[in-house]
Amino acid sequence: MSPIRTTLRRAGLVAGLAAAGVLAAAGAAFAHVTVHPESYAKGATDGVLTFRVPNEEDTASTTKVQVFLPTDHPVLGVLVTPEEGWTPEVTTTKLKTPVKTDDGTITDAVSEITWTGGRIRHGEYQDFNVAFGQLPDDVEQLTFKTLQTYSDGSVVRWIEEAEQGGDEPENPAPVLTLTAKTAADSEEAASSSSDSAPAAESSAASSDSTARGLGIAGLVVGVLGLAAAGFALERARSARS
Repeated sequence: MSPIRTTLRRAGLVAGLAAAGVLAAAGAAFAHVTVHPESYAKGATDGVLTFRVPNEEDTASTTKVQVFLPTDHPVLGVLVTPEEGWTPEVTTTKLKTPVKTDDGTITDAVSEITWTGGRIRHGEYQDFNVAFGQLPDDVEQLTFKTLQTYSDGSVVRWIEEAEQGGDEPENPAPVLTLTAKTAADSEEAASSSSDSAPAAESSAASSDSTARGLGIAGLVVGVLGLAAAGFALERARSARS
């Protein structure tokens, strides 16, 4: 075999192995339980978290999903969206540290949501939607440890947390990253505040203009009144003469 053919064959083999590695990694990532979107702004309100649960077993179906919500930095105002074929069960917990909000002090929060009754078969996935009223603003990320139970009784524990700068663990827990509010949000708030100032100034200027106009009109009316009175007096004198 010529050197050129040998080189091409080796290059093709390396490319094939690399592609296989990429596909394997993608398949492994897809098999994980994940939360979407992957990030939200700190203190975000009125949003939705979607927990995507794929079935990774060839001979068993997923029959139960348990998602545990953090209570040290709680998610407030949790509501579960009905999913066809699945029955949700929501567990609340008394908070060690109550959370003060504009609507009052919150002492309880959802700590676990369990879905049962449905079935996720091989090659399928299920999205579980959870609405929230407010996310915490004092933490960088939220970890939602999850248990996935199969019809054969096996349980996959998606509870491992990745160390900073380390490799992804074998069974990673879904993680939601909380980001700082963007500059656009701050600019919008500042713009709203600055827009109200010119409006107030414009209103004050308008009031001043109106007052000045009324004052000038009063002076004109007074002058005309004096002129009319003088004209009447002059006519009266002429009539006597």
